[in-house]
This record gives sequence, C-alpha cells and structure tokens, in this order.
Amino acid sequence: MDFKNLLAYKKSFELAMMIFEVTKTFPKEEKYSLTDQIRRSSRSVSANISEAYRKRIYPKHFISKLTDSDAENAETQTWLNFSLACNYIDKKTFDNIIALSYEVGNLINYMIKNPVKFGVKD
Repeated sequence: MDFKNLLAYKKSFELAMMIFEVTKTFPKEEKYSLTDQIRRSSRSVSANISEAYRKRIYPKHFISKLTDSDAENAETQTWLNFSLACNYIDKKTFDNIIALSYEVGNLINYMIKNPVKFGVKD
C-alpha cells in the first residue's frame, strides 16, 4: 500500500487544501504570520503521516512521527480558533474545517493505537 491510500493521509490532505483555499481571503498583513502558520501546520499533518508510513519497519519511529502529526493537527486547530476570533472565517466555515480536523485526529490516533494494522511488526 502507498501512503497516499491511507484514509488519514487523504483526509489530512483534504484539510490542508481547504485551509489553503480559505486563507487566500485572509488580510494581507497576516501573510507572514497567521496565514503561513496555519498553512505550514496543516501541511505538516500529511507530511508526518507519509513519513510515519515509510518508517513503519521501526515501530517507535512510526509512533513518533504519528504523534508529531497529531501535534501539528492540534496546532492547526489553534490557528483555526484564532482565525475565527479575528473574524477571518465565519462560524460555518470554522465548523466544517474543525470537524474535518477532529476526524483526522481520530484517524491518526487509531493508527497510533493499532500500528500492526499498518504493517508495523511487533
């Protein structure tokens, strides 16, 4: 299996692309702060999932990269909260994006708790 077929990867990639699109409307003065931060953290979720999958022959590395991915997802949620508080996104958009972020978090945690199902050897 290729990492691109993992549901967690697919959903995290979808999340990063949603964030990319919505941040296009953020104020210009946020370009080098909030916009960059939320784009970076959201993209890092997918990147860490792909790295974890490649390191699945090393159980501790697999778990470590997935916990990094989970942490980046939490950071993304924090930036989403700032985006809502600053009125850069409306509540409906926030709710849609944050729901997908929670789903991604659940998928990552499933992988962490069930590494054998992803090719990790005991």
